[in-house]
Amino acid sequence: MDQHAKVYIAGHRGLVGSAILRKMTRDSDTDIICRTSQELDLCNQSDVMKFFAAKEPEYVFLAAAKVGGILENQTYPANFIYENIMIQSNIIHAAYKYKVKKLLFLGSSCIYPKLAPQPIKEEYLLTGELEPTNAAYAVAKITGIQMCQAYNRQYETKFISVMPTNLYGPNDNFDLASSHVLPALIRKFHEAKIYDFPSVEIWGTGRPRREFLHVDDLADACLFLMETYEDHQPVNIGVGKDISIQELAALVRDVVGYSGKIIYNSSMPDGTPRKLLDVAKITNLGWQPKIKLEDGIANTYQWYLNSLANSKI
Repeated sequence: MDQHAKVYIAGHRGLVGSAILRKMTRDSDTDIICRTSQELDLCNQSDVMKFFAAKEPEYVFLAAAKVGGILENQTYPANFIYENIMIQSNIIHAAYKYKVKKLLFLGSSCIYPKLAPQPIKEEYLLTGELEPTNAAYAVAKITGIQMCQAYNRQYETKFISVMPTNLYGPNDNFDLASSHVLPALIRKFHEAKIYDFPSVEIWGTGRPRREFLHVDDLADACLFLMETYEDHQPVNIGVGKDISIQELAALVRDVVGYSGKIIYNSSMPDGTPRKLLDVAKITNLGWQPKIKLEDGIANTYQWYLNSLANSKI
């Protein structure tokens, strides 16, 4: 990218978008364009078209999405499929109409088949049944990847897709009704520590294995791929190793400093048994993550503590 290019970050207040914004603000002189959901309704095609016509961004990071944990995905599947399809369809089509030089679309590792061979290669997409607890979200995200590929074939656009593993970090969602596992664990253990609860309950058996990538590493990878990658196929972004939920819970408990018991509620769903990405493609391109899991959890917990302190001011 030209150092003075106009770059639109869709979803700049979210976990991923805010990390990309932090990195670009720190490392480049690009003209960054951002709009809140109150300023621009990404589900409204007319508004999106007018925005692109007026601002003429040259590069787009499509990080805007409706995301959530198992409970929210199961409770609001219609919201997940509608909002995500509308957001990405409007932005991708506008990027084509207004001649964006390059667009990066954020997929997710949870859209791979539920029982995909491990580690998961990019070519395993659409080769098996989806995880039913987040099928609506997965179908929407798969549609976004297919749209990027279709526009590339038909219009010779340069729209690339990435498949990040489970993410965490500053600006994560810590709402227990809608959060993913790692921020939920941070909040649960913190509150148990503060209120001296004797135990913390965790959904499922604790046996599923997950891979976790700090969002600042993801932002670094996205900038790297925007500069270097032009193939139509998605690229996995991860750390190449996983950890059980039991091991993760013990690690978060130690970082938070909670000394009580952990109880697993096996009547609640586990989700996909294992989800580890094959990161050979991005490794061969020359990128690797830098933030260790324990350091990243400590960094995220400190951010959470700061956000709690700021909310009381």
